Amino acid sequence: MPELPEVETIARGLARRVSGDVIDSVWLGQKPEPLKSPALEIAATLEHSRISTVRRMGKHIVFDLERDRVGRTLLSAKGRYPKAPRPGSRLERTQLSPRTHAQADEGVRPTRNATQWIVHLGMTGRLQVCEPQSEVLKHTHAILKLKSGRELRFVDPRRFGRLSVARAGGFEAGGLEPLEADLDRFLALFRGRKTPIKSALLNQKLLRGVGNIYADESLFRAGIRPRRRASTIPRDQLAKLLASVKEVLHEAIALGGSSISDYVDADGEEGFFQLQHRVYGREDEPCLVCKTPIKRIVIAGRSSHYCPKCQK
Repeated sequence: MPELPEVETIARGLARRVSGDVIDSVWLGQKPEPLKSPALEIAATLEHSRISTVRRMGKHIVFDLERDRVGRTLLSAKGRYPKAPRPGSRLERTQLSPRTHAQADEGVRPTRNATQWIVHLGMTGRLQVCEPQSEVLKHTHAILKLKSGRELRFVDPRRFGRLSVARAGGFEAGGLEPLEADLDRFLALFRGRKTPIKSALLNQKLLRGVGNIYADESLFRAGIRPRRRASTIPRDQLAKLLASVKEVLHEAIALGGSSISDYVDADGEEGFFQLQHRVYGREDEPCLVCKTPIKRIVIAGRSSHYCPKCQK
């Protein structure tokens, strides 16, 4: 699953490429799983809206939109999704009947206020800017046609990603933003918590955006074992952990994130931070500091990698 550095990299790339562009039309696929908001509401919110900026909130990509006028959906007149386009085929817009237009306007009444399109990439989701003549991949679930002539496509083979819309300020990612956290607020997250520190770091209600890779790497740099109870870690070690979290995340962002399986950025390019991993995915390999073999354990169903000598 893309974590904070990967999502930040994608959001920055999209901000450079589509900020200021206008969404002319929206195509939504047949699969209902990716749609966290109703299809009519998503289409009506996005169509004819200007993308003012793109940013990250936790593991979510947020498009800040300025409404131009009420959009129309690409549902058919019978209220069904059109069939997904064949790879390489030309997309054709499905027009709504006057009656369905009226129903859409009755069900969804967008105002001229600013709105947001929120995208969670899930396990295998991608957001990519494409030329309209480029091949439409099999697992494409949304295509936004832009006034510039390009298309913004959401592709997700496993369909764990989610698309939703909200009024500006209506979306809350939850948890503390690690890159902005001060020590006192960071310490408060773990006070009295008997769960392993690794589990606490992965709890998005506490700290948003940190996932398996960067939790392992941060704990290694801080010299803390992943099974240590959060409440037993003294202030000085938690201070070191906070510094390590920020250091690891900044380094990973600078290198475009970690490409372990499916991750690519908005331009389809892989990241390079996986070349800098010190423990994650290095089971039985020698520690880069002390040469002790890296161990792998499972905590709450998640793999955790650590050095039994460097981490206490």
